[in-house]
Amino acid sequence: MIEPVSEDTILITLAPAIDDTLPARIASLVDSIRRAGFHWLVDMVPSYTTLMVVYDPMLIDFRQVTAELRLIIHRLSTQAHTAELKSRLVELPVYYSAETGPDLPWLASESGLDCEEVIRRHSSVEYRVHALGFAPGFAFMGQVDPSIAAPRKTTPRKQVPAGSVGIANRQTAVYPQVSPGGWQLIGRCPTRLFDPTNLSLLKVGDRVRFTPISREAFLAAGGELIS
Repeated sequence: MIEPVSEDTILITLAPAIDDTLPARIASLVDSIRRAGFHWLVDMVPSYTTLMVVYDPMLIDFRQVTAELRLIIHRLSTQAHTAELKSRLVELPVYYSAETGPDLPWLASESGLDCEEVIRRHSSVEYRVHALGFAPGFAFMGQVDPSIAAPRKTTPRKQVPAGSVGIANRQTAVYPQVSPGGWQLIGRCPTRLFDPTNLSLLKVGDRVRFTPISREAFLAAGGELIS
């Protein structure tokens, strides 16, 4: 469905609910629109089930934009499987522990599991990047095993260390920078997810797998044990 949001913005809704095929489809749509080189294109904002397209109304009207976008969407509808195969896999090392993930013991207790099983269930899933937001490089990924899903904290932390891996409901993410945050923290990743030059390491549509590493490997990779 394509509908106007404002005089210069269109919202493309690809599905009524989140599913793991959408990130690759949305990423492919973004890439196709960008490669088309439309002179009227100003910006694109991908999300879980939608893509917002901002255009210059002085150069084109809603009806024309819609017609051009429908052509691209129709063409891509037959290429969904190809987009799935081309999606990038990013592996992120994580030191899961109480010292880097202060909510890990609580989450284990709440789920009726031990910490090792929580780690196993979190790291055994291949996640999809559904959206980027909240902070530069912050990638919303899903979905975690229902048994380790956890609500956000009632009172967010004022400062979450960069690299912290968290869970909120059935989403998971890595905090790319020091920031406030209310997700349940279960570990820390030494990989830098954002810098002003290369921007975000993760993109919508990427597949992500977390790999447990030791304390020693975490430190050797540049990880910091700060609270």
